[in-house]
Amino acid sequence: MQRDSLQFQVSPTSGIPIYRQIMDQVRALIAGGKAQPGDVLPSVRQMAADLGVNMMTVSKAYAKLEAEQVVERARGKGMVIAAALPSGSIGQRQEEIRPHLEPGVVRGRQLGLSDGQILDVVKELLRDTNHE
Repeated sequence: MQRDSLQFQVSPTSGIPIYRQIMDQVRALIAGGKAQPGDVLPSVRQMAADLGVNMMTVSKAYAKLEAEQVVERARGKGMVIAAALPSGSIGQRQEEIRPHLEPGVVRGRQLGLSDGQILDVVKELLRDTNHE
């Protein structure tokens, strides 16, 4: 997989530290099958520039992922996805995404949006982030 095909986004106002957002996205790419063992992650410098964050933030995320054996350093390549991790069942992956979606649903209800209107926003986000 080319490094450019891995898309990352961060939200500085989400309340989740940016390094955790990066870590969660790497894990999600692996669980979803979009990143395979041996795939190269963007360099610290490149990811920091792409996301508009400090290089130390990206470095911290990578160091923690390395400590968890999710990624490993490969001489001459940088950080690569480590040996395959269990991706979990669809139900497990749905449970993993639930805490990320719940605040948006709650906020939508606070704004007086119907279930259909909230689903329309989710569908639009899915279209906007479809990279396949």
